Amino acid sequence: MSLRVFLELVEIKAKTASVLPFILGACYSWYNYHSIHPGLLLLFFIAMFIFNMSVDIMDNYNDYHHAIDTDNYREKTNIIGRENLSLQLVFGLMCGMIALSALIGIGISAIVGWPLLVMGVVCYFVGIFYSSGPKPLSSLPLGELFSGPTMGFMITLICIYINTYQVFTWNWTSLGQVVLISLPNTLWISNLMLANNICDLAEDESNQRYTLVHYLGKERALHFFGIMNLAAIIGLIAAVFVGIAPWTVLLSLLALPVIIKQVRLFWQKQVKKETFSCAIKILAIGAASQALSYLIYMPFV
Repeated sequence: MSLRVFLELVEIKAKTASVLPFILGACYSWYNYHSIHPGLLLLFFIAMFIFNMSVDIMDNYNDYHHAIDTDNYREKTNIIGRENLSLQLVFGLMCGMIALSALIGIGISAIVGWPLLVMGVVCYFVGIFYSSGPKPLSSLPLGELFSGPTMGFMITLICIYINTYQVFTWNWTSLGQVVLISLPNTLWISNLMLANNICDLAEDESNQRYTLVHYLGKERALHFFGIMNLAAIIGLIAAVFVGIAPWTVLLSLLALPVIIKQVRLFWQKQVKKETFSCAIKILAIGAASQALSYLIYMPFV
Protein backbone atom coordinates (compact mmCIF):
# COMPACT_ATOMS: atom_id res chain seq x y z
CA MET A 1 0.00 0.00 0.00
CA SER A 2 1.49 3.32 -1.06
CA LEU A 3 1.52 6.39 1.17
CA ARG A 4 -0.94 8.13 -1.16
CA VAL A 5 -3.42 5.26 -0.89
CA PHE A 6 -2.97 5.03 2.89
CA LEU A 7 -3.64 8.75 3.33
CA GLU A 8 -6.80 8.43 1.24
CA LEU A 9 -7.86 5.32 3.17
CA VAL A 10 -7.61 7.21 6.49
CA GLU A 11 -9.17 10.31 4.87
CA ILE A 12 -6.34 12.56 6.02
CA LYS A 13 -7.99 15.64 4.47
CA ALA A 14 -10.81 15.43 7.03
CA LYS A 15 -8.55 15.49 10.09
CA THR A 16 -9.22 19.20 10.62
CA ALA A 17 -12.40 18.02 12.33
CA SER A 18 -10.41 16.59 15.25
CA VAL A 19 -7.27 18.75 15.33
CA LEU A 20 -9.01 22.12 15.70
CA PRO A 21 -11.27 21.08 18.63
CA PHE A 22 -8.08 19.81 20.29
CA ILE A 23 -6.36 23.19 19.85
CA LEU A 24 -9.47 24.98 21.11
CA GLY A 25 -9.54 22.81 24.23
CA ALA A 26 -5.91 23.66 24.99
CA CYS A 27 -6.57 27.40 24.53
CA TYR A 28 -9.66 27.26 26.74
CA SER A 29 -7.72 25.45 29.46
CA TRP A 30 -5.00 28.08 29.52
CA TYR A 31 -7.36 31.07 29.34
CA ASN A 32 -9.83 29.92 31.99
CA TYR A 33 -7.71 27.68 34.26
CA HIS A 34 -4.08 28.70 33.54
CA SER A 35 -3.30 24.99 33.37
CA ILE A 36 -1.61 22.94 30.64
CA HIS A 37 -0.01 19.47 30.84
CA PRO A 38 2.05 19.27 27.60
CA GLY A 39 3.13 15.63 27.99
CA LEU A 40 -0.38 14.31 28.62
CA LEU A 41 -1.71 16.59 25.90
CA LEU A 42 0.74 15.16 23.36
CA LEU A 43 -0.18 11.58 24.31
CA PHE A 44 -3.87 12.36 23.96
CA PHE A 45 -3.28 13.97 20.56
CA ILE A 46 -1.48 10.84 19.34
CA ALA A 47 -4.24 8.54 20.63
CA MET A 48 -6.99 10.78 19.23
CA PHE A 49 -5.36 11.07 15.80
CA ILE A 50 -4.70 7.32 15.51
CA PHE A 51 -8.27 6.46 16.53
CA ASN A 52 -9.68 9.04 14.14
CA MET A 53 -7.74 7.44 11.29
CA SER A 54 -8.87 3.95 12.33
CA VAL A 55 -12.53 5.05 12.32
CA ASP A 56 -12.18 6.29 8.74
CA ILE A 57 -10.55 3.00 7.74
CA MET A 58 -13.48 1.21 9.39
CA ASP A 59 -15.92 3.42 7.53
CA ASN A 60 -14.40 2.48 4.16
CA TYR A 61 -14.12 -1.19 5.18
CA ASN A 62 -17.76 -1.47 6.27
CA ASP A 63 -19.07 0.53 3.31
CA TYR A 64 -17.23 -1.92 1.04
CA HIS A 65 -18.86 -4.92 2.76
CA HIS A 66 -22.33 -3.41 3.01
CA ALA A 67 -22.45 -2.04 -0.54
CA ILE A 68 -25.43 -3.20 -2.56
CA ASP A 69 -24.32 -1.33 -5.68
CA THR A 70 -21.32 -3.61 -6.24
CA ASP A 71 -20.53 -2.65 -9.82
CA ASN A 72 -20.27 1.10 -9.31
CA TYR A 73 -19.82 1.98 -5.64
CA ARG A 74 -17.87 -1.01 -4.29
CA GLU A 75 -15.53 -1.54 -7.23
CA LYS A 76 -15.15 1.99 -8.62
CA THR A 77 -15.86 4.48 -5.78
CA ASN A 78 -14.79 2.81 -2.54
CA ILE A 79 -11.00 3.00 -2.20
CA ILE A 80 -10.66 -0.66 -1.15
CA GLY A 81 -12.24 -1.94 -4.36
CA ARG A 82 -10.82 0.79 -6.57
CA GLU A 83 -7.23 0.19 -5.41
CA ASN A 84 -7.74 -3.58 -5.02
CA LEU A 85 -6.55 -3.50 -1.39
CA SER A 86 -6.21 -6.64 0.70
CA LEU A 87 -9.17 -6.89 3.07
CA GLN A 88 -6.99 -8.78 5.56
CA LEU A 89 -4.41 -5.98 5.53
CA VAL A 90 -7.04 -3.26 5.92
CA PHE A 91 -8.75 -5.13 8.78
CA GLY A 92 -5.46 -5.78 10.58
CA LEU A 93 -4.38 -2.16 10.21
CA MET A 94 -7.72 -0.97 11.58
CA CYS A 95 -7.68 -3.27 14.62
CA GLY A 96 -4.04 -2.50 15.41
CA MET A 97 -4.62 1.24 15.37
CA ILE A 98 -7.72 0.97 17.57
CA ALA A 99 -5.81 -1.16 20.10
CA LEU A 100 -2.83 1.20 20.16
CA SER A 101 -4.97 4.30 20.70
CA ALA A 102 -6.94 2.52 23.45
CA LEU A 103 -3.77 1.53 25.30
CA ILE A 104 -2.51 5.11 25.25
CA GLY A 105 -5.89 6.33 26.49
CA ILE A 106 -5.94 3.82 29.35
CA GLY A 107 -2.44 4.94 30.33
CA ILE A 108 -3.54 8.59 30.48
CA SER A 109 -6.65 7.57 32.48
CA ALA A 110 -4.42 5.96 35.10
CA ILE A 111 -2.93 9.42 35.71
CA VAL A 112 -5.89 11.80 35.38
CA GLY A 113 -8.70 9.57 36.67
CA TRP A 114 -11.73 7.55 35.66
CA PRO A 115 -13.73 10.40 34.01
CA LEU A 116 -11.38 10.20 31.03
CA LEU A 117 -12.03 6.46 30.78
CA VAL A 118 -15.80 7.07 30.68
CA MET A 119 -15.47 9.78 28.03
CA GLY A 120 -13.13 7.57 26.04
CA VAL A 121 -15.58 4.66 26.08
CA VAL A 122 -18.33 6.95 24.78
CA CYS A 123 -16.09 8.15 21.93
CA TYR A 124 -15.01 4.61 21.03
CA PHE A 125 -18.62 3.40 21.10
CA VAL A 126 -19.73 6.14 18.70
CA GLY A 127 -16.63 5.77 16.53
CA ILE A 128 -16.99 2.00 16.14
CA PHE A 129 -20.76 1.86 15.67
CA TYR A 130 -20.75 4.88 13.37
CA SER A 131 -20.18 2.51 10.46
CA SER A 132 -20.45 -0.95 12.08
CA GLY A 133 -23.29 -3.28 12.95
CA PRO A 134 -26.50 -4.16 11.11
CA LYS A 135 -27.67 -0.52 11.30
CA PRO A 136 -24.63 1.78 11.37
CA LEU A 137 -25.21 5.28 12.74
CA SER A 138 -23.98 6.75 9.44
CA SER A 139 -26.81 5.00 7.56
CA LEU A 140 -29.48 6.39 9.87
CA PRO A 141 -30.79 9.93 10.44
CA LEU A 142 -28.42 10.07 13.44
CA GLY A 143 -25.04 10.66 11.81
CA GLU A 144 -25.10 14.44 12.28
CA LEU A 145 -26.35 14.07 15.85
CA PHE A 146 -23.42 11.86 16.84
CA SER A 147 -20.53 13.12 14.67
CA GLY A 148 -20.66 16.79 15.69
CA PRO A 149 -21.04 16.40 19.46
CA THR A 150 -18.53 13.53 19.62
CA MET A 151 -15.78 15.35 17.75
CA GLY A 152 -16.65 18.98 18.40
CA PHE A 153 -17.69 18.74 22.05
CA MET A 154 -16.12 15.55 23.42
CA ILE A 155 -12.61 16.15 22.04
CA THR A 156 -12.65 19.68 23.48
CA LEU A 157 -13.99 18.44 26.83
CA ILE A 158 -11.40 15.65 27.08
CA CYS A 159 -8.61 18.08 26.22
CA ILE A 160 -9.81 20.53 28.89
CA TYR A 161 -10.14 17.77 31.49
CA ILE A 162 -6.64 16.39 30.81
CA ASN A 163 -5.20 19.88 31.26
CA THR A 164 -7.21 20.72 34.36
CA TYR A 165 -8.01 17.37 35.99
CA GLN A 166 -6.59 18.54 39.33
CA VAL A 167 -9.07 21.46 39.55
CA PHE A 168 -11.89 20.68 37.07
CA THR A 169 -15.35 20.64 38.65
CA TRP A 170 -18.02 18.42 37.17
CA ASN A 171 -21.13 20.58 37.34
CA TRP A 172 -23.68 22.03 34.92
CA THR A 173 -21.92 25.39 34.80
CA SER A 174 -18.58 23.90 33.74
CA LEU A 175 -20.19 21.61 31.19
CA GLY A 176 -22.42 24.39 29.86
CA GLN A 177 -19.38 26.58 29.28
CA VAL A 178 -17.64 23.80 27.35
CA VAL A 179 -20.81 23.24 25.31
CA LEU A 180 -20.86 26.94 24.38
CA ILE A 181 -17.17 27.24 23.51
CA SER A 182 -17.32 24.08 21.39
CA LEU A 183 -20.67 24.91 19.75
CA PRO A 184 -19.21 26.35 16.50
CA ASN A 185 -16.99 23.29 15.94
CA THR A 186 -19.84 20.95 16.88
CA LEU A 187 -22.19 22.51 14.35
CA TRP A 188 -19.59 22.82 11.59
CA ILE A 189 -18.60 19.16 11.99
CA SER A 190 -22.27 18.10 11.91
CA ASN A 191 -22.65 20.24 8.79
CA LEU A 192 -19.76 18.36 7.21
CA MET A 193 -21.74 15.15 7.62
CA LEU A 194 -24.93 16.85 6.43
CA ALA A 195 -23.23 18.22 3.30
CA ASN A 196 -21.79 14.78 2.55
CA ASN A 197 -25.22 13.19 2.87
CA ILE A 198 -26.82 15.87 0.69
CA CYS A 199 -24.29 15.18 -2.07
CA ASP A 200 -24.61 11.40 -1.66
CA LEU A 201 -28.41 11.25 -1.37
CA ALA A 202 -29.01 9.17 -4.53
CA GLU A 203 -26.02 6.89 -3.88
CA ASP A 204 -27.06 6.37 -0.24
CA GLU A 205 -30.63 5.51 -1.16
CA SER A 206 -29.41 3.03 -3.80
CA ASN A 207 -27.43 1.31 -1.03
CA GLN A 208 -30.39 1.48 1.41
CA ARG A 209 -28.75 4.10 3.63
CA TYR A 210 -31.53 6.42 4.78
CA THR A 211 -29.84 9.43 6.29
CA LEU A 212 -31.33 12.63 7.71
CA VAL A 213 -31.41 14.14 4.20
CA HIS A 214 -33.68 11.30 3.03
CA TYR A 215 -36.28 12.28 5.65
CA LEU A 216 -35.88 16.07 5.43
CA GLY A 217 -35.63 16.27 1.67
CA LYS A 218 -32.78 18.09 -0.08
CA GLU A 219 -34.35 21.56 0.07
CA ARG A 220 -35.01 21.47 3.83
CA ALA A 221 -31.59 19.93 4.44
CA LEU A 222 -29.99 22.88 2.60
CA HIS A 223 -31.93 25.34 4.78
CA PHE A 224 -30.78 23.40 7.86
CA PHE A 225 -27.19 23.66 6.61
CA GLY A 226 -27.51 27.45 6.56
CA ILE A 227 -29.22 27.63 9.97
CA MET A 228 -26.45 25.62 11.63
CA ASN A 229 -23.81 27.96 10.18
CA LEU A 230 -25.71 30.94 11.60
CA ALA A 231 -26.00 29.25 15.00
CA ALA A 232 -22.24 28.55 14.97
CA ILE A 233 -21.47 32.26 14.50
CA ILE A 234 -23.92 33.23 17.26
CA GLY A 235 -22.27 30.72 19.61
CA LEU A 236 -18.83 32.11 18.81
CA ILE A 237 -19.96 35.66 19.70
CA ALA A 238 -21.85 34.51 22.82
CA ALA A 239 -18.71 32.85 24.24
CA VAL A 240 -16.98 36.26 24.30
CA PHE A 241 -19.90 38.03 25.95
CA VAL A 242 -20.23 35.46 28.76
CA GLY A 243 -16.49 35.78 29.45
CA ILE A 244 -15.18 32.31 28.58
CA ALA A 245 -13.33 33.54 25.50
CA PRO A 246 -11.16 36.67 25.07
CA TRP A 247 -12.30 39.65 22.99
CA THR A 248 -9.79 38.69 20.31
CA VAL A 249 -12.08 35.80 19.32
CA LEU A 250 -14.33 38.43 17.73
CA LEU A 251 -11.55 38.86 15.16
CA SER A 252 -12.60 35.48 13.78
CA LEU A 253 -15.68 37.25 12.39
CA LEU A 254 -13.34 38.52 9.67
CA ALA A 255 -13.81 35.05 8.16
CA LEU A 256 -17.58 35.59 7.93
CA PRO A 257 -17.60 36.77 4.26
CA VAL A 258 -15.73 33.61 3.24
CA ILE A 259 -18.17 31.42 5.18
CA ILE A 260 -21.17 33.16 3.60
CA LYS A 261 -19.66 32.73 0.14
CA GLN A 262 -19.13 28.99 0.70
CA VAL A 263 -22.69 28.54 2.00
CA ARG A 264 -24.07 30.24 -1.11
CA LEU A 265 -21.89 28.12 -3.40
CA PHE A 266 -23.16 24.94 -1.75
CA TRP A 267 -26.76 26.13 -1.97
CA GLN A 268 -26.32 26.60 -5.73
CA LYS A 269 -24.88 23.15 -6.47
CA GLN A 270 -24.55 19.94 -4.45
CA VAL A 271 -22.01 17.84 -6.34
CA LYS A 272 -19.54 15.83 -4.25
CA LYS A 273 -16.43 16.50 -6.36
CA GLU A 274 -17.25 20.16 -6.93
CA THR A 275 -18.94 21.65 -3.85
CA PHE A 276 -18.57 19.29 -0.88
CA SER A 277 -15.31 21.15 -0.32
CA CYS A 278 -17.44 24.17 0.65
CA ALA A 279 -18.36 22.47 3.95
CA ILE A 280 -14.72 21.47 4.49
CA LYS A 281 -13.59 25.07 3.89
CA ILE A 282 -16.22 26.43 6.28
CA LEU A 283 -15.04 24.08 9.03
CA ALA A 284 -11.36 24.71 8.36
CA ILE A 285 -11.62 28.49 8.07
CA GLY A 286 -14.22 28.97 10.82
CA ALA A 287 -12.61 26.66 13.39
CA ALA A 288 -9.06 27.80 12.55
CA SER A 289 -10.00 31.47 12.90
CA GLN A 290 -11.59 30.75 16.30
CA ALA A 291 -8.50 28.89 17.53
CA LEU A 292 -6.03 31.44 16.12
CA SER A 293 -7.92 34.41 17.55
CA TYR A 294 -7.80 32.61 20.92
CA LEU A 295 -4.04 32.08 20.53
CA ILE A 296 -3.46 35.76 19.80
CA TYR A 297 -4.58 36.55 23.34
CA MET A 298 -2.56 33.81 25.05
CA PRO A 299 0.62 35.89 25.67
CA PHE A 300 -1.49 38.36 27.70
CA VAL A 301 -3.06 35.77 30.01
